Amino acid sequence: MTTTPQTSSPRVAIVTGATSGIGEATSRALHAEGYRVLLTGRSQSRGEALARELGSGARFYPADLTESDAATHVTEAALAFAGRLDVLVNNAGIDHTGDILSTPMEEIRAVFETNTFGTMAMLQAAGTVMKILGGGSIVNVTSRLASIGVPTMSVYAASKGAVLALTRSAAVELAPHNIRVNAVAPGMTRTALFDEWVAAQPDSEAAARSVAAGIPLGRVAKPEDVANAVLFLASDRAAYLTGASIPVDGGYTAA
Repeated sequence: MTTTPQTSSPRVAIVTGATSGIGEATSRALHAEGYRVLLTGRSQSRGEALARELGSGARFYPADLTESDAATHVTEAALAFAGRLDVLVNNAGIDHTGDILSTPMEEIRAVFETNTFGTMAMLQAAGTVMKILGGGSIVNVTSRLASIGVPTMSVYAASKGAVLALTRSAAVELAPHNIRVNAVAPGMTRTALFDEWVAAQPDSEAAARSVAAGIPLGRVAKPEDVANAVLFLASDRAAYLTGASIPVDGGYTAA
């Protein structure tokens, strides 16, 4: 694994789950800020299209983080692309709804494989490189559901709650190596998955209004709202911030 000492050259970020929604918006925000971005995800067609659109400062590396050594390969791809690594955005995740008493264990394991174990594997692989290079910033994408209880969301909430706990503990453990570890906790966000859910409701307009009415700011988040919080945590503007989780939920968990 070849590394280049951190210098004043453009910073380099890995974004997992980069091909849609929050991951795509975050990749665009980092690129616009001057970062070189290694995009990774399962959809090669979407990933390569986004990398082409962003241009020379972006590259796509296909990966399924539930596979053995995938996190190591992604990190090595970032180093091969740019010779350094400053930021990891742990965004890859899958959704799940279901009755906790009847959800099969294989479904539970699948959610944890991506949301929790994949996140941990990337933190280990990228954190190891950052330790060698003298520091970095890791931003984990959790959820409002890591902090509140919602029926049918127990499995997903547990997987994201584990990531929140990981964020806090890793922040303390890695602080001596100048590696900051923080999280963003999105609320309802207008991604393709959210739009599909709204469209599937008997009265889609009423469903959208009902969701927005339960949010103090009166609207569902845009992916860019979450991306801007990630961008802040990744940057030197958050240099004294570690072990924190920023709720990007329009005030939902504060109400």
